[in-house]
Amino acid sequence: MKTDFEQSYWRVYARIAGVDEVGRGCLAGAVVAAAVVFEHGFEPKGVLTKVNDSKQLTPDLREELAEAIKASAKCYAIAEVSPSEIDSLNIFNATMRAMNCAIEQLSPPPEFLLIDGNRFKPTLPIAFETVVKGDSNVFSIAAASILAKVHRDTLMKLLDSAYPQYGFANHVGYATREHINAIKQYGRCAIHRQSFKLKELGEKV
Repeated sequence: MKTDFEQSYWRVYARIAGVDEVGRGCLAGAVVAAAVVFEHGFEPKGVLTKVNDSKQLTPDLREELAEAIKASAKCYAIAEVSPSEIDSLNIFNATMRAMNCAIEQLSPPPEFLLIDGNRFKPTLPIAFETVVKGDSNVFSIAAASILAKVHRDTLMKLLDSAYPQYGFANHVGYATREHINAIKQYGRCAIHRQSFKLKELGEKV
């Protein structure tokens, strides 16, 4: 993936941040967002030419790319919003909080934001554009998706040792058959999103 999308904005803005989130549809764990800024006119080389939507990459390649992105970026930031906050805010507002927290941590601050998806509620007065399927078409957004995915998967694998009966290391909180069966058997644990209901448990969704 090339930085073709960013090129049009680099004519106006020097610091452009790509922003994406991971874990919005999970039953357990935090929602995680990342924001990444590359140098003006940056062109990916080497392994960075393999940057793509994190869902399209193998775990090993994601981890390799995450390290390369961190080493090559002008700045980056990662933010988490906990399951309890998700239950309190709802998943949309929790996702917006995670994205904004990541953006707010960037130093120097970006001048323009490229946001994956079709909706965004900014907390800072920074111009932005939302891009549907941005993680498949915009280099900086894809890079953010990789950082967020690797960070979140690592968190869930660490939590697996505390809650081994749920298999978090395998499904990282998504609604797989294995995960749903574990909830049926053991109930929800402390890192489950209590507001996320399951029709498989007879809950109204």
